[in-house]
Amino acid sequence: MEQPQQHRHAFSALLVGAWALAFGPWFVRLADVGPIATGFWRLAIALPFLWVLARFKGQPAHWPRRGLTYAILGAAIFYALDLALWNVGIRMTKLGNATLFGNAGSLVFACWGLWLARRLPLVQAIAIVLATGGSVLLMSGSYELSPKNLAGDGFALVAGLLYGGYLILVDKVRSELHPLPLLFLATAFATPILLVLSFAAGERIWPHDWTPVVMFALSSQVLGQGLLVFAIGNLSPLVVGLVLLSQPAIAALIGWFAYDERLSATDIAGALAIAAALVLVRLPDRGLRVAADQPS
Repeated sequence: MEQPQQHRHAFSALLVGAWALAFGPWFVRLADVGPIATGFWRLAIALPFLWVLARFKGQPAHWPRRGLTYAILGAAIFYALDLALWNVGIRMTKLGNATLFGNAGSLVFACWGLWLARRLPLVQAIAIVLATGGSVLLMSGSYELSPKNLAGDGFALVAGLLYGGYLILVDKVRSELHPLPLLFLATAFATPILLVLSFAAGERIWPHDWTPVVMFALSSQVLGQGLLVFAIGNLSPLVVGLVLLSQPAIAALIGWFAYDERLSATDIAGALAIAAALVLVRLPDRGLRVAADQPS
């Protein structure tokens, strides 16, 4: 099966997008509204920015054909449930646990890429092992299995699997739709779902301090998801999934700067393993990136 053609800036965009998304759990912790409401504001605040950006880039939002619209709606449902459960999990378990289990979606998407390719070159296999092992090492210092974390861990794990479903549907739609109209529609569909869920959970919805939710929207939704959806149309799912597994390295750095959580030798080893995986996945084996005509 053919894979997307790589735009010359696609990999750099993916790195920046993935690392912007890694700041998300920090903003969820800082927000003074309920966790699901935090997800709602992430999307609601981002919508006008996405609309303006789409117009500016010559990709105005529009209704695609019915089949694509249904696929985007399905992606939005997966995405809304992912945000709701992961944000709840972030506040019920340790940040390391939430990051580790939430990254299950990245691994799901990488496996989806392997299924599409029907083969696993040695270099790609080594990259998967290094990225996965590096993520576990990075989180091992803050990761903790205990009864008090069990519910939050479960929410984060289910959220990660839902995120994998969202990425797969986005990958399918990107073959026919530009990134900004796709992201705008998925965001628009998911926003009311999160608002309803937040009301149903009895959460506080209106913020006193707008800074965390505005930063959350701009960094995670506009920048992070924008660059991620762009990259999905230009890189194979395996490459995208592997790069998304680098997020624990950024989470560890955030913990270092924001909370003075020192990096141990294990943390450094994990970061180096992820860095090696990112180098390997860029080696010139193009078997997983055969040219195809797709919008970028």
